[in-house]
Amino acid sequence: MNVLILGSGGREHALALAIAKSPLLDRLFVAPGNPGCEAVASLLDVSIVDSRAVLEACRAHRIDFVIVGPEAPLVAGVVDDLAAAGVPAFGPSRAAARLEGSKGFTKDFCREFAIPTAPYGRFRDRASALEYVALQGAPIVVKADGLAAGKGVVVAATLGEAQAAIEALYESDALAECVVEAHLQGEEVSFFALCDGERAIPFGDAQDHKRAGDGDTGPNTGGMGAYSPSPLVTPQLSQVIMRDIIIPTVEGMRKRGTPFRGVLFAGLMMTDVGPQLLEYNVRFGDPEAEVVIPRFRGDLLAWLWAATEGALPAEAPPFSQDAALAVVIAAKGYPGAPVRGDAIGGLERAEALEDVEVFHAGTRRQGRHIVADGGRVLVMTGVAHDLATARERAYAAVSAVDWSNGFFRKDIGAKALDRRR
Repeated sequence: MNVLILGSGGREHALALAIAKSPLLDRLFVAPGNPGCEAVASLLDVSIVDSRAVLEACRAHRIDFVIVGPEAPLVAGVVDDLAAAGVPAFGPSRAAARLEGSKGFTKDFCREFAIPTAPYGRFRDRASALEYVALQGAPIVVKADGLAAGKGVVVAATLGEAQAAIEALYESDALAECVVEAHLQGEEVSFFALCDGERAIPFGDAQDHKRAGDGDTGPNTGGMGAYSPSPLVTPQLSQVIMRDIIIPTVEGMRKRGTPFRGVLFAGLMMTDVGPQLLEYNVRFGDPEAEVVIPRFRGDLLAWLWAATEGALPAEAPPFSQDAALAVVIAAKGYPGAPVRGDAIGGLERAEALEDVEVFHAGTRRQGRHIVADGGRVLVMTGVAHDLATARERAYAAVSAVDWSNGFFRKDIGAKALDRRR
């Protein structure tokens, strides 16, 4: 096949490296891609939320299969538009992508199909949301209803923080809607399942680090690091997650006439009463993809094609027993306005390290240099038989990079290692 991957981040770089190994592949394209993808793919300058532009690129390069990386084109309906033109694409339809596109939709869906999640209220006006928060008290969670690049959630420790989050949301968008939900206690887990509209199979798990600073301090981000597998997800717990959360979701979407095909990413809280759904994403996570995909030992292109064609195999997908840990290097100012344009040195040193993958997440090529061009700029992944060694390798790669305006968390994976001691 000729394959086109849509996206430009670390997730798409990880997908490209895995897809490039497939014996089914003829030519690989990434739009718009990043300098890291250039080693295995041709880059196309295409707006990925413009279905017409994507379709024109598919015709020009005789694309047989499109793999959609980020959420924005999925929510915009690019899979529907490609399907209407006869181009198969991995990812859910516009209607099915509402599981990520609207947090209110997902909470209502959970209530309809008895999927465990936190109690909540859904509000289209500021006054009702403020009244609900005053009645519930703190801690409490305030979520913007739509896409927010991983930064639309405020975990408010006080009533004042919750009220400020609501005020800010409605001041920034007169048509805003928000979800206010109970604060759940526990540890978060990212759980992935491949779905073909009828069936779902587990496809890896990870634990992310959302806060910008060490010790889970600072603002929420799209993710500052991750590791896989999660020590919390035992085979028994995986069965519970599939039985109580994933399978009811796939069956519910099918009953609604909007079957889900693609990867379903459940953000879960591990509570005393079992796993609770925090949110759904409808694509591979980032930076979770950079630790889950390096552990996959099958033909990723074949598996994604099977999900798209409604023909997932019965056997479990092949993952190694190795651990993978990723550290994000972000640009100064992130998650606000990041500093752009700095040249980054030492990438060759990092790439030469044993069992290390360097994923480009927000870079561009400027002459002979690679420069920062985003918030989360690089993702350094170490792989090893144990998490401690994987962590050492990831941080060795971070140390090899020469970039004064980059920052990173120094405690990725520390909680998991403390638990094992």
